[in-house]
Amino acid sequence: MNTRTHFRRTLWKLVLCIASLCAVSLHPRAAETNEVVNAWLDQQKDLRSWSADFTQTRFLKTLVHPLVSSGHLWFAPPNRFRWELGSPAQTIALRNGDTMFLIYPQLKRAERYAFGTNTPAQWRDALALLQAGFPQDRKGFDAQFNVISLLQNAPVWELGLQPKSAFARQMMPGLNIRLAAADYNLISTELVFMDGSRMRNDFTNAVKNGALDENTFEWKPPADFKITEPLSK
Repeated sequence: MNTRTHFRRTLWKLVLCIASLCAVSLHPRAAETNEVVNAWLDQQKDLRSWSADFTQTRFLKTLVHPLVSSGHLWFAPPNRFRWELGSPAQTIALRNGDTMFLIYPQLKRAERYAFGTNTPAQWRDALALLQAGFPQDRKGFDAQFNVISLLQNAPVWELGLQPKSAFARQMMPGLNIRLAAADYNLISTELVFMDGSRMRNDFTNAVKNGALDENTFEWKPPADFKITEPLSK
């Protein structure tokens, strides 16, 4: 397997393991779009932590029925998150600063990803997509996305986004965000892939600025786990 093929396959696996409305053909009015995006960003200004249950639904063209699973998400800005999929957890995606683990507890193995200053820009762009539901400021948001649709289906705003990174668009041409119209809280995210498949996360029981255990974003590999580093290949 050549380096480019390995790079793409590893990135694809990273996106699928985490994942985070499909009317993307409209051209929203700039003033209204700015108003909604700015209100969403304003809602994030005092965000210290966020946690929620989620239902993940994967729509694959090869399957008649979607694949549905559940899990829990913890997030703390600017770059700490923990996704647990399944109960007990079958997959855990954990990021703390510039280090991220994809953990498979039942298989006793994990993958370590280091996102430092020497990391290729494509990887940083891809990682940014995984936190798209929690933008920090307008400058950063505009650097990552174009807003290509804006719909209000009361009581919900639906934002259709397109990654600005050409590399990211090859994997994921569309990202859809649903926000509560009343308070701009996150309702769902949906990733749209190049092959037409989709992965949606619907959030429930969300808690903003709740207390988080200090070990939520920490993980020390047990001695019997096999650890690999895909980016080093």
